[in-house]
Amino acid sequence: MKTLLTQHQLDEGVSRLASEISHYYRGQPLAIVGVLTGSIVFLADLIRRLNRSLRLGLVQASSYRGAATSPGELVIHTGLLPELKGQHLLLVDDIYDTGLTLDGVIRQLIPHGPLSVRSVVLLRKHGRKIAAIEPDHVGFEIPNEFVVGYGLDYRGAYRNLPYVASLEAAELSDTPELMPDSSLRGST
Repeated sequence: MKTLLTQHQLDEGVSRLASEISHYYRGQPLAIVGVLTGSIVFLADLIRRLNRSLRLGLVQASSYRGAATSPGELVIHTGLLPELKGQHLLLVDDIYDTGLTLDGVIRQLIPHGPLSVRSVVLLRKHGRKIAAIEPDHVGFEIPNEFVVGYGLDYRGAYRNLPYVASLEAAELSDTPELMPDSSLRGST
């Protein structure tokens, strides 16, 4: 395992993003929707830095299952959404990989009637983009490596790491199934 982003770098990046978002949405009604499960640590840190009133909701979007390191079919559940009509919507996700999750979730949320839809991702991975959509705010650019920590997992493990690390190929194939019942990976 190789550390890509330290806890200090993450803290500075989230503060920078919070400042950008606060400036952009100044005086406007805002709903923030996090994509479970990978964004939960980032989402919590981000909203604590937004000194304003906002609505908060969650969607579950998953395309990684079990030991998969490449995406499968995207499944989206929107049962934990706040009222979005008349609100500007900011979608919060952990990683922009292929862009398919971001695109799919936004398509599911537009019919709920938000005034606008923008997105923020903690990480943008290079070299895997498929979808035409781009995130509006990006915390960090990273290489095309499988990353864990700060909410991101492999087979349900590593989400609790306070930093972001990449797993080596041997670690991906040799890692025992630590938590087989919670093997959903948040996004692509």
